Amino acid sequence: MLPRSRTLPSRIHHGAIEERHDIRHYLQVEVQPKVSESEAINPQSNYSKCFDDDGRLKRTGTFWTATSHIITAVIGSGVLSLAWAIAQLGWVAGPIVLALFAIVNLYTSNLLCMCYRAGDPVTGQRNYTYMDAVKANLGGKKVMLCGLVQYLNLVGVAIGYTIASSVSMMAIKRSNCYHKSGGKDPCHMSSNGYMITFGIIEVVFSQIKDFNEVWWLSIVAAIMSFTYSTVGLGLGIGKVAGNGEFKGSLLGISIGTVTHSGTVVTSTEKMWRSMQALGAIAFAYSYSIVLIEIQDTIRCPPAEHKTMKKATAFSVTLTTVFYMLCGCFGYAAFGDLAPGNLLTGFGFYNPYWLLDIANVAIVVHLVGAFQVFCQPLFAFIEKWSAQKWPKSDFVTAEYDIPIPFYGVYQLNLFRLVWRTIFVILTTLISMLLPFFNDVVGILGAFGFWPLTVFFPVEMYIAQQKIERWSSRWLGLQILSMSCLVISLVAAVGSVAGVVLDLKTYKPFKTSY
Repeated sequence: MLPRSRTLPSRIHHGAIEERHDIRHYLQVEVQPKVSESEAINPQSNYSKCFDDDGRLKRTGTFWTATSHIITAVIGSGVLSLAWAIAQLGWVAGPIVLALFAIVNLYTSNLLCMCYRAGDPVTGQRNYTYMDAVKANLGGKKVMLCGLVQYLNLVGVAIGYTIASSVSMMAIKRSNCYHKSGGKDPCHMSSNGYMITFGIIEVVFSQIKDFNEVWWLSIVAAIMSFTYSTVGLGLGIGKVAGNGEFKGSLLGISIGTVTHSGTVVTSTEKMWRSMQALGAIAFAYSYSIVLIEIQDTIRCPPAEHKTMKKATAFSVTLTTVFYMLCGCFGYAAFGDLAPGNLLTGFGFYNPYWLLDIANVAIVVHLVGAFQVFCQPLFAFIEKWSAQKWPKSDFVTAEYDIPIPFYGVYQLNLFRLVWRTIFVILTTLISMLLPFFNDVVGILGAFGFWPLTVFFPVEMYIAQQKIERWSSRWLGLQILSMSCLVISLVAAVGSVAGVVLDLKTYKPFKTSY
């Protein structure tokens, strides 16, 4: 008998495995007995070697699997819009803003790592999800607010990744079309068929039961992310070398510049673009919404927060170097004409085969990234449904399905139906709003302050019992309020971009 999904975990009672049939507690923070540090670090003294100190199947994640999850979540489609973002801000503000976002994300992620176990980071009870951590440390209405923001953001990320993948699929066909016609054919086409193709792929991969089983897909996706980032960087360096100069200006795009998306006529539109660029950079670093879920896959000893801090520091440092190089060389190559998507905006045309490889890598990466971001949402809905209908076989029963070359797959009908419906809905919404840069900006603005800054800061203050109005408390509050202002500014700019796009948009008929 295969182990049950982590969605419906087993418990241990006096050395025996006890299947829980009353699963109402799964939406709650599970109350666990207080254990000593030695018991937390060495749970085998009280539990089977197959189970952790909380009675769940032993976690097997390592520094490298956590790093692959983070890189898969961080180096996403956002990296491709960084050249455009820096073009709006200029050589002075662009790299500075990019570096500041990296520092803030690294700092607040370390605060959030400490909240995986409530009370004490080594011996406290585990929080399996971001919402569990908020409930254990803050409680009250903030739990509902966190859940609303987190899961809406996860839905938004799924939509954004569907749009980005379809653009990359089209770019493959367009680059070959452009090559065959010698540049005479504009090669316009609709994105709808490519979004549907991506949706079908995600329907299949969405049947992976939980986060613990997605590790191999994350490793493949992380490799792909480095592949296309390196190609983008290489093409940017080559373009700069061919130009014999660094394009761009200290203050960013000039008023009156004719761009791929229209003419910048007034200082107001330049302001909107600069504000939208903040959202694009924020989106490029957005992974806090799945940080706790990633940390819940890590084995101990050593203590989970130690491994997670190392993985976070390594991942954010590595991705920031890539971001700086890709964004800056993309801007240096094209200046004010930097495309919204470096590899699909046709700033580059040749070598077309290398562009094809890069865009294939983007699609493969987004298949994995979609799962990394959506697994927490899948688990939440399935736990809630199991609480609501605990006696329904449709919701809780699992059926063994033998699959050649794989083994036995445990099929749950509710998981099959609801995850399929979710992918269909996100695909339809993507077809209605296929605006890559604007959607990226809105997602970054919407999720940055509450999930990356506010909740980690507030939970850390509560956990460490930092005295109100102390210098440390004031410093954390100033950080939080500053990031709130940035999120609001980015949201306004991104919404303004969507409004402009809607003036020329026809539902389901957008072509590139």
